[in-house]
Amino acid sequence: MAERWRVTVDRRVCVGSGLCAGLAPEAFRLDPARRSHPVPGAREASERVREAAEMCPVEAIAIALADTGEAVFPLPE
Repeated sequence: MAERWRVTVDRRVCVGSGLCAGLAPEAFRLDPARRSHPVPGAREASERVREAAEMCPVEAIAIALADTGEAVFPLPE
């Protein structure tokens, strides 16, 4: 069975660059204020979603395993 992720965006940190929605439009949407939010629900693991999280200029995106909540990105230090 494919790994499933739950994606979150800290909207207090998001600056609305739109990079995430550009890289992974299936996973992120921008609201009228240009703040990102994830498309609701768990999703299959995706390199594009991970890349969007890694490239977020303010590190507002987090990814966790949907079934356990274990961090995928960023990894705990």
